[in-house]
Amino acid sequence: MNPKAKEIMQNIDHIEVRGARVHNLKNVNVDIPLGELVGIAGVSGSGKSSLALGVLYAEGSRRYLEALSTYTRRRIAQAGKASVDDVRYVPAALALHQRPAVPGVRSTFGTSSELLNSLRLLFSRVGSHMCPHCGEHVPPSLNVAAELPISCPHCGSEFFGPGAESLAFNSEGACPTCSGTGIARTVNRAALVPDESKTIDEGAVVVWGTLMWDLMKQVCGAMGVRTNVPFRELTDAERDIVFNGPAEKKHILYKAKKGENFAELDFTYYNAVRTVENSLAKAKDEKGLRRVAKYLTEGPCPDCAGTRLSAAARQPIVRGINLAQATEMTLEEAVAWVAGVPASLPEEMRPMAKSICESFESTARRLLELGLGYLSLDRAGATLSTGERQRVQLARSVRNRTTGVLYVMDEPSIGLHPANIDGLLGVIRDLIADGNSVVMVDHDTRILRAADHLVEMGPEAGARGGALVAQGSVEEVANDSESIIGPYLSGAARVAARPKTPAKQMFDLGRIHLESSGLHTVKPFAIDIPKGRLIAVTGVSGSGKTTLVLETLIPALTAAATGQTLPEHVTAIEAEGIRRANLIDATPIGINVRSTVATYCGALDDMRRAYARTDSAKAAGLKMGDFSYNTGSLRCATCDGTGQISLDVQFLPDVDIACPDCRGSRYDTAAEKIRRLEKGAPDDQALSLPHLLALSVDEALPHVADVKKAHEKLQTLHDLGLGYLTLGEATPALSGGEAQRLKLASEMGRGQADAVFVFDEPTIGLHPRDVETLLGVFQRLVEQGATVVVVEHDLDFIANADYVIDMGPQGGKAGGRIVACGTPEEIAANRESITGGYLEI
Repeated sequence: MNPKAKEIMQNIDHIEVRGARVHNLKNVNVDIPLGELVGIAGVSGSGKSSLALGVLYAEGSRRYLEALSTYTRRRIAQAGKASVDDVRYVPAALALHQRPAVPGVRSTFGTSSELLNSLRLLFSRVGSHMCPHCGEHVPPSLNVAAELPISCPHCGSEFFGPGAESLAFNSEGACPTCSGTGIARTVNRAALVPDESKTIDEGAVVVWGTLMWDLMKQVCGAMGVRTNVPFRELTDAERDIVFNGPAEKKHILYKAKKGENFAELDFTYYNAVRTVENSLAKAKDEKGLRRVAKYLTEGPCPDCAGTRLSAAARQPIVRGINLAQATEMTLEEAVAWVAGVPASLPEEMRPMAKSICESFESTARRLLELGLGYLSLDRAGATLSTGERQRVQLARSVRNRTTGVLYVMDEPSIGLHPANIDGLLGVIRDLIADGNSVVMVDHDTRILRAADHLVEMGPEAGARGGALVAQGSVEEVANDSESIIGPYLSGAARVAARPKTPAKQMFDLGRIHLESSGLHTVKPFAIDIPKGRLIAVTGVSGSGKTTLVLETLIPALTAAATGQTLPEHVTAIEAEGIRRANLIDATPIGINVRSTVATYCGALDDMRRAYARTDSAKAAGLKMGDFSYNTGSLRCATCDGTGQISLDVQFLPDVDIACPDCRGSRYDTAAEKIRRLEKGAPDDQALSLPHLLALSVDEALPHVADVKKAHEKLQTLHDLGLGYLTLGEATPALSGGEAQRLKLASEMGRGQADAVFVFDEPTIGLHPRDVETLLGVFQRLVEQGATVVVVEHDLDFIANADYVIDMGPQGGKAGGRIVACGTPEEIAANRESITGGYLEI
């Protein structure tokens, strides 16, 4: 190597970022150390993710991909070029996103962690296989690995053992009945005729008209069924024809709904059940499935009992069990079982078995360190929580033993109980020990204190953020007078935002009594929940929090309030006065860029009405509808009111850019001429609607002071800590925490004594200072009479709750019971509570 080049290589110890302007970043210049754990902190919306993902990851991944061939790049999703003057010495980058995509129906914990690959190989190579000729199991043999036939000692015939692919439910080993999904869909006959007081002509058989042509009613009449009497009056024979009648061709005289035209048609009869089955078979996507789903019931496949595997794939035996039984084990149980496999085999097979088992154990060890030992290998991937999916993703990255890679992690502490933080930090340290660099965006002070170097963005959110506030070691940032996170790192500041209810007064406003016979891993329980209080439900991952709250409490309250049948596992619910159970979750709001902050909170309708009342609008003949960027005459014709256009640049990734005509405002230039002046303001402050939507909530407030309803709605967003959001910002791009608070906006300012609000980890993405704001919001709900139940890991939040329900003590089968209930102080004093051991009151 050239001596000068070698010297440069040895002296490169940091990434240089110059002039970063992604989102709200204000020409940021910063050096990011390489080979270290670098934490990026800051309040919500300060520009942390813009720096980490929008600059470091975007440039690291893009430059690596540009080194690949054009053919390869066309098949890989790529990030566009970041808005930055220069980024030097950035390694190839991998991102571990805050919210990994929810996997499809074929994904399980075993497949996503790749543990199942080792198990399939194990059952293929060292299993006792069944002879297809006599049905007897033969002793394990090296012949499978050697691709030689196995000789059956019972009947003398020869056969080939199955390969690993033959045992995969995503491939040759799939159950033919359910196609490897483990789920059987059957037609719910009760849903086909929901109202038996209607006649068939009136639409009693709802699928004839939604999934099938309306004329099927006439064909049914031709089959001998009376279609003009209430369905309940039909004979058993007529009902049988409706549901099970044969596919016979009938000649009918069809009259069009509109007009007087008649036509003679020959039409094959599709009974109600076959109509649904036909639509299910033709469903090509999720949208098609949703149309049919309401007429179906789902349950375990009767042929494979939900194991997803064909009968042949369930035949090989290792240590007395088959592959389906092995995947039913939790990870902890599977590790113990796998460890005993080599010793159970003949001597000549043990070396190969040890090699396969070591591969399994190496992958499993990381997952155990991250606290996922309670998950069974056959657990459907779609049922894993965000935190569980992220940890599987992290373990997979570490297992690859890369060197010289930049790992960018977006809040890796999400979904983690304090007890699992040590395992997370251990995995990150292993990445660094292998010669990689780690940049993580996080708010958890315990995680941030473990960083080698901290970068703090801010000082505020949105337009008032995007600058470098502080940088250096944890100690340096903690002692920096400009730092906002510093006091929380040093312990000088604590989150304390509401008065807590004394234990003696806890149930003065009443109680919700709930009893269950048990569900999943949660054992039978009976519990009293205080009404009108802030309740935190805590426990390690897999301890049963979601089952208790989302699958038991909410369905029970909803059923009791509406007079419906209680869920099967709920044995009792007493909730006098409760009429509503509201789940405020972190799922994205809207599905496209047409949903904005202004449309979602309802303020845009009030603004459009106000602009339509202006003299200039009246002179131009404009009504309220003209000011809609979706359908109005003032919307931009180039981008059709979306504010952006997509450019196809062949083998490079599609580039979304602000519309060149409206510059992202969504409106035509004619809208710029319609200006409105709030009462008492000078003439030069008159704004057009596009200008107003480009402002943040806080900036827009004074401009709508005379539009009472809009002002109230924006003031509520400000009170929820969302004042930094831009009115025209697309809601699907909001973080989970922002989405939760925006959903809550419509509930503020009215009596809530009849309501229970449930939140699932609302502190995700929140700085300690933002947690204080959130606690203030919940306090307002409590003061309005609401009962607020929060599933949470954040210790500061838990310490500020009135009442804590702690689940556990561990996850999975070792959890599922209510360990302790009481005030945070009582939980902290309870030695059996793992959560209590971390609480500092």
